[in-house]
Order: sequence, then structure tokens, then C-alpha cells
Amino acid sequence: MMTDSIHTSGLLKSAAFIKGVWTAADSGETFPVINPATHEVIGQVPAMGGSDTQRAIDAAAEALPSWRSQTAQARANLLKRWFDLILLHQKTLARLLTMEQGKPLAEARGEILYGASYIEWFAEEARRIYGDLIPGHEADKRILVSRQAVGVVGIITPWNFPNAMLTRKLGPALAAGCTVVVKPAESTPLSALALAALAQEAGFPAGVINVVTALHPGPVGEAMTADKRVKKISFTGSTQVGKWLMERCAGQVKRLSLELGGNAPFLVFDDADIDQAVAGAVLSKYRNAGQTCVCANRFYVQSSVVEAFVAKLSAAVQALKVGNGMDPDVSVGPLINTAAVEKVKNLLADALQKGATLELGGGVHELGGTFFQPSILRGMQANMRLAQEEVFGPVAPIFSFETEQEAIALANDTDYGLAAYFYGRDLSRVFRVAEALEYGMVGVNTGLISTAVAPFGGIKESGFGREGSRYGIDEYLDKKYICLSI
Repeated sequence: MMTDSIHTSGLLKSAAFIKGVWTAADSGETFPVINPATHEVIGQVPAMGGSDTQRAIDAAAEALPSWRSQTAQARANLLKRWFDLILLHQKTLARLLTMEQGKPLAEARGEILYGASYIEWFAEEARRIYGDLIPGHEADKRILVSRQAVGVVGIITPWNFPNAMLTRKLGPALAAGCTVVVKPAESTPLSALALAALAQEAGFPAGVINVVTALHPGPVGEAMTADKRVKKISFTGSTQVGKWLMERCAGQVKRLSLELGGNAPFLVFDDADIDQAVAGAVLSKYRNAGQTCVCANRFYVQSSVVEAFVAKLSAAVQALKVGNGMDPDVSVGPLINTAAVEKVKNLLADALQKGATLELGGGVHELGGTFFQPSILRGMQANMRLAQEEVFGPVAPIFSFETEQEAIALANDTDYGLAAYFYGRDLSRVFRVAEALEYGMVGVNTGLISTAVAPFGGIKESGFGREGSRYGIDEYLDKKYICLSI
């Protein structure tokens, strides 16, 4: 019945979206979208390449002058209408998301609301793209600074949050007056196409939003980076691909926003509320089966409380129910594919070979397929791959530390700098640790930090640029200085 409701809603699309038209690939080729829980084919979408992407860029470039010249209020009204339609179809969008991505339905519903919040936020920010009048350096001079849309934007999004990762880029880009070409992840293109369908219903002009689906992302990325009309690329994904995009864009000095890999530390000090820390750890680590860029990756617990923390965390994790995200009460869905399962297995094997011990879980779930047991490891050391690599799975490796200085050093010992978390109640320590952690975002006594009203983004090899908040729209605007002689 759930699948039937998706079909009758008109939101399950089997075509890409270019210049306001639902279209096939130039080659005529398609590829399947697979449900990671059941391995059933949900649908087929066009396998597009460079020529299709060029068509989409042509459409976005043609639509740009008219869209950019719209009043801020006109763009805001369309974004608000789109927001209302997303909320109206929340249940259908959530079911579609769970079918193609695997996360529990409750999490999917939450993602739809979270994603929609960016559309609402930037609908409001569209009217606040202010400039400045600066006192002149000479009596007959007036200095004006305006902020204008960058132009055509290429958007590339990942599979772990196929709705929200897109809306938090689309919201500010469209509010600023940019037109866009979107390339969703090959594993989860259906959520992006459903959003495009609702945008069309909301009344966005043809060519303002274009969605290109592709099984092989390389040709799409090459077309986006090579075309001089694409003034900016916004990408969320791996650091490796982010570096490739930087190299490709260097020749044109094309603007970039990059939200890349993470290796988030989760620190628990001896004055922490252990129950609160455990609740935050479960939320951060096991949400979306550990497949989030900001999820806790390394747990550092002060030695005097490590036993209490592990005991309570183990009890909480044992209570998690693994299964198909469509089933009631499921809290951990499948990993996205078999390659993800193999990666987690290899990381676990490396840690165990180097001396770690298994506290809980440790292998493929009894359901088989891409379901993996929520796991906890003890006795972790810095030379283990789990200390250095983003696991992207439901595995919590526990390290212990003695002093605050040691904890900070361990937490910062990584090339990544996206998110960090710590628990403690000493106010002086809260400020010391928060300021010392080399991360773009820090959660203090909370495991959930994402919100449309705050600037989301990292430092170091986790990328640059911010999404959300009043800072987010600046990523899609150029500042122009005008010197006027009177």
C-alpha cells in the first residue's frame, strides 16, 4: 500500500528534469534504483552523461537573467509555496526516501522536515540580501557595496541525506537569484526528482532548477567544472572527490563550497552526566546506521568513568532494533550497499587484529544482506584504522584518556575538522575545550547539532563554506563595490 501511494502521488519519477521538461538521457540508457533493505528495484532513471549535463547548463544559463532580475519577494513567494508543498507531501517523500536510502521511516520524516526548514529559512533570507553605503574617502565620492547572484551553480549531493543535503544548497542558491544544475547521488536520485516535481508545481520557471541523474558521475562533474557559465560548484561528499573538484576548478578559479569527510571525536569527561552522554552517543553514532558526515567516529572517555559509560552504552545499543526502515519500531536500517558492509568489516578486522576487544556486535546482522550489527569496541589505539578513517557504519570504538590536554590532543589528531562533541559540566572546561577543538562545529552536552539557523561546515580537509544561517546565502553571492563621483 505504501508503494502504491507513492505511485499515485506522481512523485516517483523515471525521467530527469531539464528546462521544465521530464526527459530521457541522450543515449536512451537507464539504471535501476535499488532498495538497500529488500534489494528490490524501485524504479529506473536516465543514465545521463556530458551531453545531457550540457543541455541542463544551457537551460540554467538561459533562465538566469530573468530569474536573477526577479524581486526578492517574488523568489521568496515561490520558495514558500515549495515549502508548503513539501510539508503537504511529507509522508510520501519520507516513504520514498526510506525505500531508496534505507533509514527508518521516523528518521526519514524528520529529514523531510529538516530539509524543508532550509527552504523556509532562505525564503525569508531572500529579502535580506542587503548592501552597504560606506562613507567616502573623498568629499565627492560615495561608496556602495551590493551583493549579487553568483550565476549558474552546479550542485552535487550524497546519498545519506538525499533530501536535506539538496534543500540546504537549493534554498540559498535560489533565494540569491542563482539557477542550478543538480546531480544527485546515483544510489538515491528519486528524492531529488520528487523535489523537482514539487518545485515545478510551485511554479518555478523552466530552467531555474534542473536535475541530471547519472550512474557514472565523472562525465557530469567534468561538464560542470569545464563550462565557464557555471560560476560555482557546491559539493557534499568525500574528501577525495572534493580535491578532484578543486583541481578541475582551479583553471577558472571557479567558486566552491565543499562539505567533505569527517572524523568526529566524542569526548566524555569525568564530570559529565553519563546518562546524558550515552543518550547523545546513541543519537550521534547510530542515527542513519552511522552513515552521517557528523556522526561520532571516535569515543574518548576519561578513564575514571569509562566502565560506567561502556556499560550504559552497551545496554542502550542492545535495545536498538535493526530492520527494514518501513517496519515499526526499527531504529537502525541497512547500510547503503555491500561495499559499505565490506568497508566496516575491514575496519573492524584491523582493530581486532591490533588488539581491540569486541564489547558488542561485530558482524553482519542475522537478517543478512546489508544489515550490520550495532557494535562497540574497547581497547582502541591510535594506530588502528578506526582511529584514522571515517567508518560510516554503526560501530563505536572506545578510547580512554587521563587528562584534558591528552583528550584535546587525541581529538585534534586528524586531518579532518567537521564536527566534534564533548560532555562535561565544568563551565571553565566547556570554554577551554570548545575553543581548543579544531573543528567547524562543536556540540557541548548534545549529540545533535544540525539546524537551518546555524552555519554548518568544517575546516581542514573537511572543506570550506557554510550552509544554513545568515552566513549560508553569502556562498551564492558576489560583492560588488561601486565608487560614485557626484
